Amino acid sequence: MAIDFAPYTDDWKTDPFPIYREMRDEAPVYFAKHSSSWCVFRYDDVEHVLKTPETFSSDTRQASRKLSMETLIEIQTGIRLSLALRVMPTTLARSRMLILEGGAQHRDMRKLLNRGFKPKNVLDWERRIQELVGQCIAELDLGGSFDLVSQLALPLPTIVIAEMLGVEVERRADFKQWCDSILIGVVPLASSDRRTAMLRSMKKLKRYLLPLVAERRASPKEDLLSVLVAEQRGEAALSEHELFMFALLLLIGGNETTTNLIANAVDALLANPTQVEQFAAEPDRVKGVIEETLRFDSPVQYVARVATQDVELRGQKIPKGSEVIAFLGSANRDERRFADPDRFDHERDSRGHMGFGHGAHFCLGAALARLEANAALTALAKELPGLSRVKPDVDLVLNNAARGRGTLELRREAPESRDLGRRAH
Repeated sequence: MAIDFAPYTDDWKTDPFPIYREMRDEAPVYFAKHSSSWCVFRYDDVEHVLKTPETFSSDTRQASRKLSMETLIEIQTGIRLSLALRVMPTTLARSRMLILEGGAQHRDMRKLLNRGFKPKNVLDWERRIQELVGQCIAELDLGGSFDLVSQLALPLPTIVIAEMLGVEVERRADFKQWCDSILIGVVPLASSDRRTAMLRSMKKLKRYLLPLVAERRASPKEDLLSVLVAEQRGEAALSEHELFMFALLLLIGGNETTTNLIANAVDALLANPTQVEQFAAEPDRVKGVIEETLRFDSPVQYVARVATQDVELRGQKIPKGSEVIAFLGSANRDERRFADPDRFDHERDSRGHMGFGHGAHFCLGAALARLEANAALTALAKELPGLSRVKPDVDLVLNNAARGRGTLELRREAPESRDLGRRAH
């Protein structure tokens, strides 16, 4: 049977790993006709795509699109977005965005943000993160049942990034709603309802953030938003819209990745009782748990690039201007790179995984995400052996390229149930 893989649909995402294996074996470089995209699945090829930006650019605005109904919908959405954000379509198209820039432009923009993400700055947040974890865990019903996502994995990074940006913690529920809506609406084949919801959330978020930007211009504070508006002079200055997009990137990246990392780690551990016991006995194994989770169940499953020239990869000729999708989640399960890759093992050497990407666009907030996950998982370590999932089915959230748990309801197991579980494993 011929392979028919459509990267931007959700029908394969519930359990992508058998499909990834099939693609690595049968079609490691595959042309997806539904989206006119080239998909890359093997570790070596994904690494090559991400570390050669001169050949595979992050500026997917340059991708060639065949005239189709999907292309017309994209154009229509762009016009609606310019109206919702009150910017000219040409301004929208030319605006600089960190994740889409390359070369000197990307280095300059990343340098600006690096001021807020220096290792010392991130470590300065360690005590506050531990404090927030303690507050969240104190509210969990550890003797009964609770939802790990809504009560810990979600509020922790949301509060942290809100405080780092200098916005009110009370608005974190709004931020999460806006960011989720934006993420599921930017998928190329998103439904009309999702696109409409995305535009509405963009408008609300911009309406909230721009007054804060004006405040920081007039009176800077010790926060990331002040870093973004500081020293904005000459040609390097960011426009009002570019500042908004910077803040949007931080809000989405600061929430989604860390929430998924924490919940994915706990879910993976609970599926491996022996490893739960080891982790509970030695919480300093937490680094291995985090790195293996990033490999085993990556919070971000793929990233897009565009070919800047005609290029050949594994015998496939990729034309200039083609969109190329690099599947991080598949690379991290490639048996050519990791032995027995479908087994979660927090003791394995996971170095080289691409859970945070690779190359020039390596995740800017990786250190912060690791810090938050470290605090959350360490605090939970001794409780995990007595916990189990309330429902056997996994409640997945599949926002564009993200992969995480929408809920993870846990409950305290009776001692006899734990003994039966151990014998079963």
